[in-house]
Amino acid sequence: MAATTSRSPTTPLGNQINTKSPHSNQNPITNIKPLVPLSERRRLTTALASLKCHESQNKAIEPKPLREDSLYQLNSKDPNALARPLTSNHFSNGSRLRVAYQGVSGAYSESAAVKAYPNCEAVPCEQFDTAFEAVERWLVDRAVLPIENSLGGSIHRNYDLLLRHSLHIVGEVKQPIRHCLLANRGVKMEDLKRVLSHPQALAQCENTLTRLGLIREAVDNTAVAAKHVAFRKLKDVGAVGSSAAARIYGLDILAQDIQDDTDNVTRFMILAREPIIPGTDRPFKTSLVFSLEEGPGVLFKALAVFAMRDINLTNLSCYICCQIESRPLQKQALKALDNCNNGFPKYFPYLFYADFEASMADQNAQNALGHLEEMATFLRVLGSYPTDISMP
Repeated sequence: MAATTSRSPTTPLGNQINTKSPHSNQNPITNIKPLVPLSERRRLTTALASLKCHESQNKAIEPKPLREDSLYQLNSKDPNALARPLTSNHFSNGSRLRVAYQGVSGAYSESAAVKAYPNCEAVPCEQFDTAFEAVERWLVDRAVLPIENSLGGSIHRNYDLLLRHSLHIVGEVKQPIRHCLLANRGVKMEDLKRVLSHPQALAQCENTLTRLGLIREAVDNTAVAAKHVAFRKLKDVGAVGSSAAARIYGLDILAQDIQDDTDNVTRFMILAREPIIPGTDRPFKTSLVFSLEEGPGVLFKALAVFAMRDINLTNLSCYICCQIESRPLQKQALKALDNCNNGFPKYFPYLFYADFEASMADQNAQNALGHLEEMATFLRVLGSYPTDISMP
């Protein structure tokens, strides 16, 4: 079925938070920014009205620069006037939430956003950066963005953006990916010479596309590819995308399930301005990033802090060393960290990203991170959030 959304008035996120949390005595994971002043919220509401996308135009939002000196400034001694961290129960159907995703209507990311918040207003963004900025600038309430694929691995760009921005992972969504070969009405398989799609989608369908002898061309998004083929009325070019994209843009499905592996799943992260208050009432996952000094066995010692406490690092076979994504830090991220003046070393070889199956409310998890902090040159918890148990 095509993903559908219902439109609803936008209200500031702070008005929707239940301040009577059973965990109100617990400290949040990180410092919480104050709410935007009422006058600023009114100005943002006006800006939102002008930026609201019409489905018929399929326009992506592009946040306008806001006055930095007016954001997050609320001089009040009333503790109830400050933003509160979210509770793990703050997951309604999203009927009053604006949720950003990357791409255009018909993208897999849109389906993930609607799966996370069935009655939300899904807001398309042209780039991943735009979605991060939209949440930070109060243009949307959440962002749902891909972080890893079971076949293609990590989306490195979003790992870098997690370091550059101050958002928190507050949930995850696992979305099955079922690729289709799409073309305009009346076009047959033998008419196709080229096919457009996202680089990972093309890679995931390599065997099928090679067998068909199609030239592959990469674009930013699977739905963007479908839209381009439809709007240009191309007769010798197809697209790899979702069945929802086919319905939205009036394309025929020439072949279904063309991915090389049927177990093709993308994990999306849900981002918010405030962190979740960790709980123990359901399965939780914690994501973090850290770096270590160079030396023999340092990574083994770092991982041992979890093993000795029976804390499971998830997807042990997916990446190097137990769901750890090890990669050189890009210059852009290094500059951002340097500007934060947070004690991060100026020169270092690698960052390590890890997920483990435990809540930060668990004493074992706190002890493990305390132990890790003793040997890490940099450590940041990206989020502690409920696990998506809808898929194994």
